[in-house]
Amino acid sequence: MDKLVEGDAAPRGSLTAAPAYAVQFFLIPLAVVAVTVAVYLGFRSLVTDERTAQEYLAIIQTGGMSDRWPAAYELSRLMADPEVAGDPTLGPALVNAFTASKGENWTGWCGGFGECPPVRRYLALAMGRLMPPLPPDAIPALVEALGDPDSETVINTIWALGSLGDPSVVPHLEAMYESTDVGVRKVTVYVLGALPGDGQDRVLATALNDTAVDVRWNAAVALARHRNREGVPVLRRMLDRPYVEETVIAQRTPGRTGENAANRSVFLAAEEDPVGEVMISALQAVAALQETSLRAHVAELSREEPNLRVREAAMETLKALGPAS
Repeated sequence: MDKLVEGDAAPRGSLTAAPAYAVQFFLIPLAVVAVTVAVYLGFRSLVTDERTAQEYLAIIQTGGMSDRWPAAYELSRLMADPEVAGDPTLGPALVNAFTASKGENWTGWCGGFGECPPVRRYLALAMGRLMPPLPPDAIPALVEALGDPDSETVINTIWALGSLGDPSVVPHLEAMYESTDVGVRKVTVYVLGALPGDGQDRVLATALNDTAVDVRWNAAVALARHRNREGVPVLRRMLDRPYVEETVIAQRTPGRTGENAANRSVFLAAEEDPVGEVMISALQAVAALQETSLRAHVAELSREEPNLRVREAAMETLKALGPAS
Protein backbone atom coordinates (compact mmCIF):
# COMPACT_ATOMS: atom_id res chain seq x y z
CA MET A 1 0.00 0.00 0.00
CA ASP A 2 2.80 2.37 0.89
CA LYS A 3 4.39 1.62 -2.45
CA LEU A 4 1.13 2.23 -4.22
CA VAL A 5 0.73 5.52 -2.45
CA GLU A 6 4.25 6.44 -3.23
CA GLY A 7 3.65 5.51 -6.85
CA ASP A 8 0.54 7.68 -7.00
CA ALA A 9 2.49 10.55 -5.60
CA ALA A 10 5.20 10.24 -8.19
CA PRO A 11 6.28 13.60 -9.49
CA ARG A 12 4.71 14.85 -12.76
CA GLY A 13 8.10 15.08 -14.35
CA SER A 14 8.94 11.38 -13.88
CA LEU A 15 9.13 8.84 -16.71
CA THR A 16 5.75 7.42 -15.75
CA ALA A 17 4.11 10.63 -17.10
CA ALA A 18 6.00 10.52 -20.44
CA PRO A 19 3.25 8.72 -22.45
CA ALA A 20 0.65 11.30 -21.42
CA TYR A 21 2.96 14.14 -22.43
CA ALA A 22 3.63 12.44 -25.77
CA VAL A 23 -0.08 12.19 -26.53
CA GLN A 24 -0.77 15.75 -25.44
CA PHE A 25 2.16 17.53 -27.09
CA PHE A 26 3.14 15.33 -30.02
CA LEU A 27 0.63 12.75 -31.22
CA ILE A 28 -2.43 15.02 -31.18
CA PRO A 29 -0.73 17.85 -33.14
CA LEU A 30 0.68 15.26 -35.52
CA ALA A 31 -2.82 13.90 -36.11
CA VAL A 32 -4.11 17.40 -36.80
CA VAL A 33 -1.30 17.98 -39.30
CA ALA A 34 -2.01 14.63 -40.96
CA VAL A 35 -5.70 15.44 -41.34
CA THR A 36 -4.87 18.88 -42.73
CA VAL A 37 -2.45 17.41 -45.28
CA ALA A 38 -5.01 14.79 -46.27
CA VAL A 39 -7.68 17.42 -46.83
CA TYR A 40 -5.24 19.55 -48.85
CA LEU A 41 -4.21 16.62 -51.02
CA GLY A 42 -7.85 15.71 -51.52
CA PHE A 43 -8.77 19.17 -52.75
CA ARG A 44 -5.63 19.30 -54.86
CA SER A 45 -6.55 16.04 -56.53
CA LEU A 46 -9.92 17.55 -57.42
CA VAL A 47 -8.36 20.69 -58.86
CA THR A 48 -5.43 19.05 -60.62
CA ASP A 49 -6.64 17.36 -63.78
CA GLU A 50 -4.14 15.58 -66.01
CA ARG A 51 -6.53 14.17 -68.57
CA THR A 52 -5.45 13.88 -72.18
CA ALA A 53 -7.07 15.72 -75.07
CA GLN A 54 -8.78 12.51 -76.16
CA GLU A 55 -10.24 12.04 -72.68
CA TYR A 56 -11.61 15.58 -72.71
CA LEU A 57 -13.15 14.92 -76.12
CA ALA A 58 -14.82 11.79 -74.74
CA ILE A 59 -16.37 13.85 -71.95
CA ILE A 60 -17.52 16.47 -74.44
CA GLN A 61 -19.19 13.83 -76.57
CA THR A 62 -20.87 11.80 -73.81
CA GLY A 63 -20.95 13.82 -70.58
CA GLY A 64 -23.63 16.06 -69.11
CA MET A 65 -23.59 19.79 -69.79
CA SER A 66 -22.10 20.62 -66.39
CA ASP A 67 -19.17 18.32 -67.29
CA ARG A 68 -18.89 19.06 -71.01
CA TRP A 69 -18.22 22.78 -71.00
CA PRO A 70 -15.39 22.56 -68.39
CA ALA A 71 -13.90 19.75 -70.49
CA ALA A 72 -14.14 21.93 -73.60
CA TYR A 73 -12.51 24.80 -71.74
CA GLU A 74 -9.64 22.59 -70.52
CA LEU A 75 -9.22 21.16 -74.01
CA SER A 76 -8.90 24.65 -75.49
CA ARG A 77 -6.13 25.37 -72.95
CA LEU A 78 -4.42 22.05 -73.60
CA MET A 79 -4.34 22.83 -77.33
CA ALA A 80 -1.85 25.63 -76.65
CA ASP A 81 0.74 22.84 -76.46
CA PRO A 82 2.07 22.31 -80.02
CA GLU A 83 2.53 18.60 -79.38
CA VAL A 84 -1.14 18.24 -78.53
CA ALA A 85 -2.32 20.52 -81.34
CA GLY A 86 -0.16 18.62 -83.83
CA ASP A 87 -1.68 15.21 -83.06
CA PRO A 88 -3.04 14.07 -86.46
CA THR A 89 -5.76 11.96 -84.83
CA LEU A 90 -7.12 14.85 -82.79
CA GLY A 91 -8.19 17.23 -85.56
CA PRO A 92 -10.94 15.14 -87.19
CA ALA A 93 -12.44 14.20 -83.79
CA LEU A 94 -12.39 17.85 -82.71
CA VAL A 95 -14.12 18.98 -85.90
CA ASN A 96 -16.77 16.28 -85.42
CA ALA A 97 -17.39 17.41 -81.84
CA PHE A 98 -17.64 21.03 -82.96
CA THR A 99 -20.09 20.17 -85.74
CA ALA A 100 -22.19 18.01 -83.39
CA SER A 101 -22.50 20.89 -80.92
CA LYS A 102 -24.43 23.03 -83.41
CA GLY A 103 -27.84 24.10 -82.18
CA GLU A 104 -27.42 22.73 -78.67
CA ASN A 105 -29.84 23.95 -76.02
CA TRP A 106 -27.23 25.19 -73.55
CA THR A 107 -29.38 27.53 -71.47
CA GLY A 108 -30.64 26.61 -68.03
CA TRP A 109 -29.25 25.88 -64.58
CA CYS A 110 -25.80 24.31 -64.56
CA GLY A 111 -25.16 23.07 -61.06
CA GLY A 112 -23.20 25.65 -59.10
CA PHE A 113 -22.20 27.56 -62.23
CA GLY A 114 -25.47 29.28 -63.08
CA GLU A 115 -26.17 28.96 -66.79
CA CYS A 116 -23.84 26.65 -68.70
CA PRO A 117 -21.87 28.46 -71.43
CA PRO A 118 -22.06 26.87 -74.88
CA VAL A 119 -19.50 24.13 -75.48
CA ARG A 120 -18.97 25.59 -78.97
CA ARG A 121 -17.32 28.68 -77.52
CA TYR A 122 -14.37 26.68 -76.28
CA LEU A 123 -14.33 24.17 -79.11
CA ALA A 124 -13.92 27.09 -81.52
CA LEU A 125 -10.87 28.26 -79.56
CA ALA A 126 -9.48 24.73 -79.62
CA MET A 127 -9.95 24.50 -83.41
CA GLY A 128 -8.11 27.77 -83.85
CA ARG A 129 -5.03 26.10 -82.37
CA LEU A 130 -4.94 23.12 -84.72
CA MET A 131 -1.63 22.61 -86.50
CA PRO A 132 -1.39 21.90 -90.24
CA PRO A 133 -2.30 19.85 -92.09
CA LEU A 134 -5.86 20.74 -91.12
CA PRO A 135 -8.79 18.36 -91.54
CA PRO A 136 -10.47 19.29 -94.83
CA ASP A 137 -13.75 20.15 -93.11
CA ALA A 138 -12.23 22.38 -90.38
CA ILE A 139 -12.50 25.71 -92.23
CA PRO A 140 -16.01 25.03 -93.63
CA ALA A 141 -17.23 24.07 -90.13
CA LEU A 142 -15.91 27.34 -88.69
CA VAL A 143 -17.32 29.42 -91.55
CA GLU A 144 -20.74 27.88 -90.94
CA ALA A 145 -20.44 28.77 -87.24
CA LEU A 146 -20.23 32.49 -88.14
CA GLY A 147 -24.03 32.38 -88.13
CA ASP A 148 -24.25 31.04 -84.57
CA PRO A 149 -26.81 32.89 -82.42
CA ASP A 150 -24.32 33.19 -79.51
CA SER A 151 -22.12 36.25 -80.03
CA GLU A 152 -19.25 34.87 -77.92
CA THR A 153 -19.17 31.76 -80.10
CA VAL A 154 -19.05 33.97 -83.19
CA ILE A 155 -16.21 36.06 -81.72
CA ASN A 156 -14.19 32.94 -80.88
CA THR A 157 -14.90 31.50 -84.32
CA ILE A 158 -13.62 34.64 -86.03
CA TRP A 159 -10.48 34.48 -83.91
CA ALA A 160 -10.03 30.81 -84.83
CA LEU A 161 -10.30 31.56 -88.56
CA GLY A 162 -7.70 34.28 -88.21
CA SER A 163 -5.43 32.03 -86.17
CA LEU A 164 -5.52 29.32 -88.82
CA GLY A 165 -4.36 31.94 -91.34
CA ASP A 166 -6.32 30.84 -94.41
CA PRO A 167 -6.82 33.96 -96.62
CA SER A 168 -9.73 32.29 -98.41
CA VAL A 169 -11.98 33.20 -95.45
CA VAL A 170 -11.52 36.96 -95.97
CA PRO A 171 -14.83 37.43 -97.87
CA HIS A 172 -16.74 35.67 -95.07
CA LEU A 173 -15.05 37.86 -92.45
CA GLU A 174 -15.68 41.05 -94.42
CA ALA A 175 -19.39 40.24 -94.24
CA MET A 176 -19.10 40.00 -90.44
CA TYR A 177 -18.16 43.67 -90.22
CA GLU A 178 -21.82 44.42 -90.94
CA SER A 179 -22.74 42.98 -87.53
CA THR A 180 -24.57 45.23 -85.07
CA ASP A 181 -22.52 43.67 -82.26
CA VAL A 182 -19.53 45.87 -81.49
CA GLY A 183 -17.53 42.94 -80.13
CA VAL A 184 -17.94 41.07 -83.41
CA ARG A 185 -16.79 44.11 -85.40
CA LYS A 186 -13.75 44.60 -83.16
CA VAL A 187 -12.43 41.09 -83.57
CA THR A 188 -13.31 41.06 -87.28
CA VAL A 189 -11.22 44.16 -87.93
CA TYR A 190 -8.34 42.76 -85.89
CA VAL A 191 -8.36 39.43 -87.76
CA LEU A 192 -8.66 41.08 -91.19
CA GLY A 193 -5.50 43.00 -90.35
CA ALA A 194 -3.70 39.82 -89.30
CA LEU A 195 -4.55 37.88 -92.47
CA PRO A 196 -2.32 38.32 -95.54
CA GLY A 197 -3.38 40.29 -98.60
CA ASP A 198 -4.73 43.79 -99.10
CA GLY A 199 -8.14 43.01 -100.56
CA GLN A 200 -9.71 43.60 -97.15
CA ASP A 201 -8.27 47.12 -96.84
CA ARG A 202 -11.51 48.62 -98.16
CA VAL A 203 -13.42 47.26 -95.17
CA LEU A 204 -10.63 48.29 -92.81
CA ALA A 205 -10.71 51.82 -94.20
CA THR A 206 -14.46 51.90 -93.65
CA ALA A 207 -13.89 50.82 -90.04
CA LEU A 208 -11.81 53.96 -89.46
CA ASN A 209 -15.17 55.75 -89.17
CA ASP A 210 -16.88 53.16 -86.98
CA THR A 211 -19.11 54.41 -84.18
CA ALA A 212 -17.00 52.46 -81.63
CA VAL A 213 -13.69 54.14 -80.94
CA ASP A 214 -11.75 50.95 -80.27
CA VAL A 215 -12.96 49.50 -83.58
CA ARG A 216 -11.38 52.58 -85.18
CA TRP A 217 -8.18 51.95 -83.23
CA ASN A 218 -8.08 48.31 -84.33
CA ALA A 219 -8.68 49.38 -87.93
CA ALA A 220 -5.79 51.86 -87.89
CA VAL A 221 -3.40 49.25 -86.48
CA ALA A 222 -4.67 46.63 -88.95
CA LEU A 223 -4.10 48.95 -91.91
CA ALA A 224 -0.59 49.67 -90.66
CA ARG A 225 0.13 45.94 -90.74
CA HIS A 226 -0.72 46.06 -94.43
CA ARG A 227 1.52 49.12 -94.90
CA ASN A 228 -1.56 51.24 -95.58
CA ARG A 229 -1.33 54.84 -94.34
CA GLU A 230 -5.05 55.63 -94.30
CA GLY A 231 -5.19 55.14 -90.54
CA VAL A 232 -2.42 57.65 -89.69
CA PRO A 233 -4.83 60.32 -88.37
CA VAL A 234 -6.29 57.75 -85.96
CA LEU A 235 -2.80 56.65 -84.91
CA ARG A 236 -1.95 60.26 -84.14
CA ARG A 237 -4.87 60.47 -81.73
CA MET A 238 -3.88 57.16 -80.16
CA LEU A 239 -0.57 58.78 -79.16
CA ASP A 240 -2.40 61.47 -77.21
CA ARG A 241 -2.60 60.23 -73.61
CA PRO A 242 -5.29 62.69 -72.38
CA TYR A 243 -7.56 61.77 -75.31
CA VAL A 244 -7.07 58.03 -74.89
CA GLU A 245 -7.48 58.27 -71.13
CA GLU A 246 -10.77 60.13 -71.47
CA THR A 247 -11.99 57.56 -73.98
CA VAL A 248 -11.04 54.62 -71.77
CA ILE A 249 -12.88 56.12 -68.79
CA ALA A 250 -15.95 56.70 -70.95
CA GLN A 251 -15.82 53.12 -72.25
CA ARG A 252 -15.76 51.78 -68.70
CA THR A 253 -18.64 53.88 -67.44
CA PRO A 254 -21.68 51.60 -66.86
CA GLY A 255 -24.83 52.28 -68.78
CA ARG A 256 -23.34 53.69 -71.96
CA THR A 257 -25.52 53.12 -75.00
CA GLY A 258 -24.32 50.70 -77.62
CA GLU A 259 -22.31 48.62 -75.15
CA ASN A 260 -22.64 44.84 -75.17
CA ALA A 261 -21.48 42.23 -72.68
CA ALA A 262 -19.34 40.65 -75.40
CA ASN A 263 -17.58 43.88 -76.35
CA ARG A 264 -13.82 43.82 -76.10
CA SER A 265 -11.27 46.61 -76.40
CA VAL A 266 -7.62 46.62 -77.34
CA PHE A 267 -6.84 48.30 -74.04
CA LEU A 268 -8.42 45.73 -71.74
CA ALA A 269 -5.40 43.43 -71.73
CA ALA A 270 -3.42 45.39 -69.13
CA GLU A 271 -5.45 46.61 -66.17
CA GLU A 272 -2.51 48.48 -64.65
CA ASP A 273 -2.36 51.00 -67.52
CA PRO A 274 -4.81 50.31 -70.35
CA VAL A 275 -4.05 53.72 -71.84
CA GLY A 276 -0.41 52.75 -72.20
CA GLU A 277 -1.37 49.59 -74.09
CA VAL A 278 -3.26 51.64 -76.66
CA MET A 279 -0.30 53.97 -77.10
CA ILE A 280 2.16 51.09 -77.47
CA SER A 281 -0.04 49.55 -80.19
CA ALA A 282 -0.03 52.89 -82.02
CA LEU A 283 3.75 53.23 -81.68
CA GLN A 284 4.28 49.77 -83.13
CA ALA A 285 2.01 50.68 -86.03
CA VAL A 286 3.96 53.92 -86.62
CA ALA A 287 7.20 51.93 -86.69
CA ALA A 288 5.73 49.43 -89.15
CA LEU A 289 4.64 52.25 -91.45
CA GLN A 290 7.89 54.20 -91.05
CA GLU A 291 5.58 57.17 -90.54
CA THR A 292 8.05 60.05 -90.15
CA SER A 293 5.24 62.63 -90.00
CA LEU A 294 4.62 61.48 -86.41
CA ARG A 295 8.26 61.74 -85.36
CA ALA A 296 7.65 64.81 -83.17
CA HIS A 297 4.85 63.06 -81.28
CA VAL A 298 7.00 59.98 -80.79
CA ALA A 299 10.02 62.02 -79.66
CA GLU A 300 7.91 63.86 -77.09
CA LEU A 301 6.65 60.55 -75.70
CA SER A 302 10.21 59.22 -75.46
CA ARG A 303 11.09 62.16 -73.18
CA GLU A 304 7.95 62.93 -71.17
CA GLU A 305 5.64 59.89 -71.09
CA PRO A 306 5.16 58.75 -67.46
CA ASN A 307 4.73 55.07 -68.38
CA LEU A 308 8.22 53.64 -68.81
CA ARG A 309 7.01 50.90 -71.16
CA VAL A 310 5.46 53.50 -73.45
CA ARG A 311 8.61 55.59 -73.28
CA GLU A 312 10.73 52.58 -74.19
CA ALA A 313 8.39 51.75 -77.10
CA ALA A 314 8.69 55.35 -78.28
CA MET A 315 12.49 55.13 -78.27
CA GLU A 316 12.34 51.90 -80.26
CA THR A 317 9.99 53.57 -82.73
CA LEU A 318 12.43 56.47 -83.16
CA LYS A 319 15.14 53.97 -84.02
CA ALA A 320 12.85 52.39 -86.60
CA LEU A 321 12.10 55.79 -88.12
CA GLY A 322 15.82 56.46 -88.55
CA PRO A 323 17.68 59.75 -88.15
CA ALA A 324 15.75 62.96 -88.66
CA SER A 325 16.46 64.68 -91.95
